[in-house]
Amino acid sequence: MVVSILLIVFLVRLVFLKKSIRNERAILADGGCEYGVENTKRLTVLHILFYVLCLIESIIYRVHLDSLGVLGIALLIFSMLMLYLVTQLLGDIWTVKLMLLKNHRFVDHWLFRVVKHPNYFLNIVPELIGLGLLCHARWTCILILPLYAIVLFIRIKEEEKLLRDIIIPNSL
Repeated sequence: MVVSILLIVFLVRLVFLKKSIRNERAILADGGCEYGVENTKRLTVLHILFYVLCLIESIIYRVHLDSLGVLGIALLIFSMLMLYLVTQLLGDIWTVKLMLLKNHRFVDHWLFRVVKHPNYFLNIVPELIGLGLLCHARWTCILILPLYAIVLFIRIKEEEKLLRDIIIPNSL
């Protein structure tokens, strides 16, 4: 059951990845560019590694769905709903990469004013914690989450700089 849920979440992620790739191609075709390439690679590796290690731990420890797993499922559902919401709000500028259009617009939705970087704090963080709880992946969380936090912190700093230096001035 736990492995099935993990695979469903992974498949949902692949659907959103497909949307990201479509948006990336359109952004590049329209003269946009990518920033923070190396850090995006690190995020990608850590995200995949987190999924794989959660899967391995759930198999090794023969994890069955329990109250901790149900809490994990609730966090996963919340994170996927937030991912859907953020992708709808950002539309064709949403990507998993840090990409900007030539005349990138600033999205001034209340969610982005209330929660800085909702894609990270309302989607990715609950997703990882949810997966860790679902799979009882103690070692994965201990080893990977601190590294992920560092790389995510770098991504947020890169994004903040782009917002400050390019995106917001383009919107004035």
